[in-house]
Amino acid sequence: MGDMRITVIEHEAEAGLGYLAGWLGLACEVVRPYLGEEVPDRAADGLIVLGGAAAAWEDERSPWQPATRDLLRRAVDDATPTLAVCLGAQLLTMACGGTVERGAHGVEVGAREVVALPAAASDRLLSGVGRAVAIQYHQDAITRLPEGAVPLMTGDPYENQAYRLGPAAWAVQFHPEATPEIFAAWTADPPLDTAEELNAEVKAAESALVSAWRPLARAFADVVRTAARP
Repeated sequence: MGDMRITVIEHEAEAGLGYLAGWLGLACEVVRPYLGEEVPDRAADGLIVLGGAAAAWEDERSPWQPATRDLLRRAVDDATPTLAVCLGAQLLTMACGGTVERGAHGVEVGAREVVALPAAASDRLLSGVGRAVAIQYHQDAITRLPEGAVPLMTGDPYENQAYRLGPAAWAVQFHPEATPEIFAAWTADPPLDTAEELNAEVKAAESALVSAWRPLARAFADVVRTAARP
């Protein structure tokens, strides 16, 4: 089982694997389409699609997004374990027939609370989370889930914070991978007026972030391992 690999789609250098690189304990093959690398037709044993500044529909800005949506749809169809984060979650939503729009409540940014819905209690990734602090930085919102999606977490003002689609695909609107350092890079470019305050809030939440989301990463790695067994 030592040669299991997770395909990772990274949309920009500032939005990498962060905490997940250390937490997963599995080899990650990072594809960087912004450097001209080609998005594969199929993922390896698992798939992670990370965040980015483009909107999920801005294909002219990120010309690899149609291929990424195809990859996500195929992963759902094949029951390849998939974790889609922020923009990744929005691309998964669009790929599978849901709706993503510019958020009606503006940008959600900082250390914010997310709350488990009843279905999370028996979910392989999110059981045990309850209420947790999560890093947020998005201006678009998932407004309609794909058909058959199971809502797992909610928040205020954006209600669709996490869902599961099929047996092994998870979408999270928040950023379980983001370290305080990664978050500080995001608030610096473009510079936010409240950056200092937001960065301090995220830094103060560091141990809470680790205790909430390290179990999710480890559980996802377990799903990949289990699915890959012959």
